[in-house]
Amino acid sequence: MQGRQLGTRIGFVGLGSMGGPLAGRLLYRNRVFGTNRTRSKASALIDKGLIWRDTPREVAAAADVVFSMVTDDAALAAVASGPDGILAGLQPGALYIDMSTVSPSASRQLARRVCSAGATMVDAPVSGGVPAAETGTLAIMVGGTEAGYRAAEALLLRLGRTVTHVGGNGQGLLLDLAVNIGTAAQMLAFHEGVMLAAGGGIDPTITARAMTEFVNGPAMARSRPPLALELSKRAGCDVASMHKGIRLALETAHASGLQLPVAAAVDRALGRVRESGHPRRDTTGRYEGVARA
Repeated sequence: MQGRQLGTRIGFVGLGSMGGPLAGRLLYRNRVFGTNRTRSKASALIDKGLIWRDTPREVAAAADVVFSMVTDDAALAAVASGPDGILAGLQPGALYIDMSTVSPSASRQLARRVCSAGATMVDAPVSGGVPAAETGTLAIMVGGTEAGYRAAEALLLRLGRTVTHVGGNGQGLLLDLAVNIGTAAQMLAFHEGVMLAAGGGIDPTITARAMTEFVNGPAMARSRPPLALELSKRAGCDVASMHKGIRLALETAHASGLQLPVAAAVDRALGRVRESGHPRRDTTGRYEGVARA
């Protein structure tokens, strides 16, 4: 299987907050066919040249490479299966790249069905959120065969700063879930520290600056200091999405007979943040949500 270059016919299913920017980056010198549950969200892309199709099946039938980016296992099953699903239109020899954050087990099951159809699937979940999707600076973790990875690599490098082949199908997702545990735990700990200092009368901005400048401060906070206390309405990676990743990690661990006590604590904390009315705030701006939890 050859690496996919400029001129490839591309399909993209799921044009939301993450899928939309990714599809937009693929428009350059490619014909891109797309669909989304809500067509209005694709209006700007259609104006830029995206070719609308009414169903995932029609998108897959028109493409050499099909991407999908949807919210969860149920959404992936909905766009992949049935008479109007991706599998119904996927051509033998095609490449299917699913970039959704879903369970590794669901992805592996789908990969087997894709293989039975004579095509190749890789899972390619991302780290970085909406701003990184817009600028092509995501970190992308790939699970699949070596041939599948090589075929997907050139296109994925247009979407991410780093593209890493982790292992077989589902392994990219497994690594993504593992990374998510560390990210969520660091950011919650950062904000708990800010809360502790604020309770003693220290300006939160002073605490945030100190924690981002100290060598032993949380790595995630150091990487995004301007956003550390910003309660932006425009989520880069919102609390609900991170909570979903933690839940998937716990489910995957349970199936393997593993206990993840830190992830379980993060699950409870993120649940409280969501209940406080901040489910779509950026994870780097959850200070107010934690304070009220």
